[in-house]
Formats: sequence, C-alpha cells, structure tokens
Amino acid sequence: ASSFFLASEGTLFVSDIKNVGFVAMSQSKSITLSGASANTTVGVIPANSQITDVTMDVIIAGDDTNAATLSVGTSANGTAYIAATTAKTIARTQPIAAAIPALADVGTTDSNVIAQFTATDGDGTVGEGVVTVSYIQNNSVT
Repeated sequence: ASSFFLASEGTLFVSDIKNVGFVAMSQSKSITLSGASANTTVGVIPANSQITDVTMDVIIAGDDTNAATLSVGTSANGTAYIAATTAKTIARTQPIAAAIPALADVGTTDSNVIAQFTATDGDGTVGEGVVTVSYIQNNSVT
C-alpha cells in the first residue's frame, strides 16, 4: 500500500518509491593541437563504469604543415574509443560501432582516458580540441 500526502506547499510525496537510478557524470579536457606530438590524460573513469559517450571536438583547427591527428583511447589502446581523426578541421567526432564493446564496461580497475595528438611535422602554432567522456559510475552492464 502506498502512502500519499500533500505538503502545505502543494508537493505530493509518495512513500514507497525507491531511488533506483544512477548518476551520469562526465569529464572534459582541453587538448593542445599544435607543436610536438603529445598524450594528454582526459580523466580517470572509475572501475565498473559504463561509458555512455565520448566526444572529440576540434574547436580551433590545427595548422601543422602536413598531417595532424587526434584520437581517444586508453593507455593500452590509444584508439579504443575514437580512431585517429584529422586535427586540421573543425568538427565533432564520436565513437564508431567498433568501439562500442569497449564502452560497455571499463573493467574492474580504474581506466585512464588518453587523448593522443600526433603531428607529422610538429610545426603548428595553433589548434585546440576538447574531449569529453560521459559515463555512469558503477554500472557494469556486461
């Protein structure tokens, strides 16, 4: 049986509803897309978390003379979430289907998310990206 009552301000309370949800969280990091190649830690995703999305935004196009790319992954696999994509065009990139299994469960230990900037010449002077990882903590679904 449910117990309902109306507070004096007009708020309805129900006494037998349980809180069964999870909190969605995210971590973001600005990534320099100029100069020499570099790895940047975006964040640490807690063990047993489910990654719900990864976005890689090039917000200022890089100007390296030749190719320059950005990828997102882990220290073990630098392209686990987003494959190397040009850093010389303003765009948003998200994981492709092949990355979905890696997103379902980060495993039983915390996982470092790494953005890898690779510049062919390393002579660029401008460029910026933002990588955001969204996840549900302790929601191991596999």
